[in-house]
Amino acid sequence: MENEMANEAKLGLEDGTVFTGTSFGAAGEVDGEVVFNTSMTGYQEILTDPSYRGQIVTMTYTEIGNYGVNSEDVESTKPHLAGYIVRENSRRASNFRCEGSLDDYLKKNGIVGLEGIDTRALVRHIRTEGAMKGVLSSVDLNDDSLIAKAKASPGLVGRDLVREVLPENAREWTESLSPWARNENPSGKHDSKPASQLRHVVALDFGMKWNIARHLVDRDCKVSILPGTATAHEVLKRKPDGVFLSNGPGDPEPLDYAIKTIRSVVGKVPVFGICLGHQLLALACGAKTFKLKFGHRGANQPVLNIDSGQVEITSQNHGFAVEEDTLPDCLEITHRNLNDNTIAGLRHRELSAFGVQYHPEASAGPHDSRYLFDQFYKSMA
Repeated sequence: MENEMANEAKLGLEDGTVFTGTSFGAAGEVDGEVVFNTSMTGYQEILTDPSYRGQIVTMTYTEIGNYGVNSEDVESTKPHLAGYIVRENSRRASNFRCEGSLDDYLKKNGIVGLEGIDTRALVRHIRTEGAMKGVLSSVDLNDDSLIAKAKASPGLVGRDLVREVLPENAREWTESLSPWARNENPSGKHDSKPASQLRHVVALDFGMKWNIARHLVDRDCKVSILPGTATAHEVLKRKPDGVFLSNGPGDPEPLDYAIKTIRSVVGKVPVFGICLGHQLLALACGAKTFKLKFGHRGANQPVLNIDSGQVEITSQNHGFAVEEDTLPDCLEITHRNLNDNTIAGLRHRELSAFGVQYHPEASAGPHDSRYLFDQFYKSMA
């Protein structure tokens, strides 16, 4: 009984709801916006996606950690989320690529975890009431204290979380897709073009997933990554054939520096934005964004491609979206989320610029939307 009490942990929400379970991963206390992800796999990619900065992520699938972790499936240098909640943390990790357990991985990276709660009840509560601020703790088990801390926590709206995940310096990216990620060429072999024939892409990194850069390299692109704070002058002096706008965490509207840069770049070279990059492109063109009730997070989100009439199953992770009523005449809708009919893709009517509110690099997730990288490549011809 004493051991069980020593391992107890709690989640307190700002509306007064408290969930009690068992601590795993690192001990400690964190605050953040409590959200959920409906993916059955891909937990390591979720953990290392910088877009989850400031969030406590709940997995809806019942058992997480069953295939362990490895050094290949990371999307950045380390986990970025605030805390992690699962129904059951698998005690056995079984996979031929496994290099360690989820529990040890969280401990090593200082991520506070909670298991053993009714995650279905938590998700239903969030779906009904909306994503809300919370505190996850294995050190403070007083309900009133946790609720008060949750109410006092900063939340996501109006915060510039991008500055917390930015790369410090510019760098060149050369790594291509692994054999496990490349479905077009399962052998893992890629015959690259000579350097003189490569398209030069400058990627503005607001918290970019590494698999995006791998896709660009696989499509014969030279990829230069700049911090998302780079100016238009710093971007254009590299003479890119195209500019990529990455995913990233939090509210896009406080990112005045990024919006200014994008506004100055659009029309000079082709532009492609994913997730936060899509939202920033819309803001740069005159639209506005709004906070979704509980966001879209999972590897099974249906999207309608308006041009083709086809439905794509997509990987998504965002809590904000572009407000349709504010779209300027220069933007047209190309994709819609079929769960709530929100905008899932936009393009400029006159200039070479487009974006999507999901992750075509699909790490982890379906491969339906990889054609968008080909579309971007062709736009740079």
